[in-house]
Amino acid sequence: MFESFGKSLIFIGVIIVILGILLLLFEKLPFNLGKLPGDVVIKRDNFTFYFPLTTSILISVILTIILTIIARLSK
Repeated sequence: MFESFGKSLIFIGVIIVILGILLLLFEKLPFNLGKLPGDVVIKRDNFTFYFPLTTSILISVILTIILTIIARLSK
């Protein structure tokens, strides 16, 4: 019981480390993720509303593909 829980925690930890590294390298990527066409930005005098619609859809599609591949490999 504790062995499978330990493996799950290690897997989650590795995923968090990978996400952390990607966030550190985020600014050095050749494309402006977060500033894609379709991302909504509304600027007023003292108010800015930002909703990354296209970026959210792109990240969702990429994560869906990755998780589908992982699920098929684990069967």
